[in-house]
Amino acid sequence: MTEFTQNRYQSPLSTRYASEEMNFNFSDLKKFSTWRRLWIILAKAEKELGIEITDQQIAEMENNYDNIDFEFALEEEKKTRHDVMAHVIEFGHKCPNAAKIIHLGATSCYVGDNTDLICIRDGFDILLPKVARCISRLAKFAEMYNWMPTLGFTHYQPAQMVTVGKRACLWMHDLMIALRNMERAKDSLAFRGCKGTTGTQASFMQLFNGDEEKVKKLDQRVTEMAGFRRAYAVTGQTYSRLVDAEVLMGLSLLGSAVHKICTDIRLLANRKEIEEPFESTQIGSSAMPYKRNPMRSERCCSLARHLMTLSTNALHTASVQWLERTLDDSANRRITIAEAFLTADIVLNTLQNIFEGTVVYPAVIGKHIKEELPFMATENIIVAIVKKGGNRQEAHEKIRVLSHEAAGRVKRDGQSNDLIERIRKDAYFAPIHAELDSLLDPKTFIGRAPNQVLEFIREEVSPVLAHYKSYLEGKAVVNV
Repeated sequence: MTEFTQNRYQSPLSTRYASEEMNFNFSDLKKFSTWRRLWIILAKAEKELGIEITDQQIAEMENNYDNIDFEFALEEEKKTRHDVMAHVIEFGHKCPNAAKIIHLGATSCYVGDNTDLICIRDGFDILLPKVARCISRLAKFAEMYNWMPTLGFTHYQPAQMVTVGKRACLWMHDLMIALRNMERAKDSLAFRGCKGTTGTQASFMQLFNGDEEKVKKLDQRVTEMAGFRRAYAVTGQTYSRLVDAEVLMGLSLLGSAVHKICTDIRLLANRKEIEEPFESTQIGSSAMPYKRNPMRSERCCSLARHLMTLSTNALHTASVQWLERTLDDSANRRITIAEAFLTADIVLNTLQNIFEGTVVYPAVIGKHIKEELPFMATENIIVAIVKKGGNRQEAHEKIRVLSHEAAGRVKRDGQSNDLIERIRKDAYFAPIHAELDSLLDPKTFIGRAPNQVLEFIREEVSPVLAHYKSYLEGKAVVNV
């Protein structure tokens, strides 16, 4: 974690919430040591293809790739107003024999863009297993409660019953969509490679005396050594900023999924049906000691909203890249890309922690079912009367009157729902009085929900999680 200081602003994303691994992925040390590795890769590839570069020069660079004098580089940047040249100069001071061949033939975006692509790729490698872990924890929860009836809601009004596990499958399904889109964004990433100042590779054509095959081979070798399967076939000075938009769109989908899930948990916590983890020493309110606020879910919603907005930022940036490029992307991207990955990382750590400690209160769920079930059972009661020889329209009218009387008792007087008692006392319904208990069994109102849960996990979730099998262990910890 970054050292705390009182006299300067520090992002709470890095100092308060995000994991060490994601913080490092977007750290200055990762960024600038990657620049040096890219200069080493370039030198090695150029040497392979006949440029006069010695093994000693390469060894000198390799021995100093993470030996960075950040203060020196900062002073050089103040003079040059150019971050890449500042680090070329600083690296050259550490590697005097190699100084003349560092950055040979390259433009600033060779290190800038390619490093961004490496950090995005590595960021996905951190995030994707965390999404899988959240899905894994949720799958266990859904399987455990696949059979437990609970009120369904449409328009946030009580509707036909579902099960606790079936509702969790809705959450899982959204996370699966987010996972799939994040995988797609990662798999479609390519490398910028060696494309020169406007993407024509003119500087490398000059370096290799017009040998086009060697220029193409250089691009290929640098891409391979950086760990990418392919490079973008065409670029301007930069790779298309729509790539960033595609990346952030995948992360924004994750944000939307998490916001919906955690909003549901907050609503259910208000009903005291489900609760996120709450430690014995945790304080819900400074003024109201009885409160058990769903702070983890609230944090997820808060950060997820921020995450969702960042994709719009990337779309705007891509849309204003005039011709081969403009520099108004630079400052924006320094903030946006790192923030998106840090935010997604925090949200996933917190969500996993929620799923690993979610508490269900069956008695409260049952109480709420009893309050609403009489109204929901009316159709079953009508059908039962008709089976006994009754008239559907007459039964409907009888129940309509009794239902309105019971509803008035509930809403006007704050009393319990006594519709079933009214039906038991009405002689018209005498033929089915003995069946009322069975007609009111909550399990008869949940349809195929239990098997839908098990089928969904078996057929769709488990095959996806199999790809992440080695990453599924370990508990998430929320420190604040």
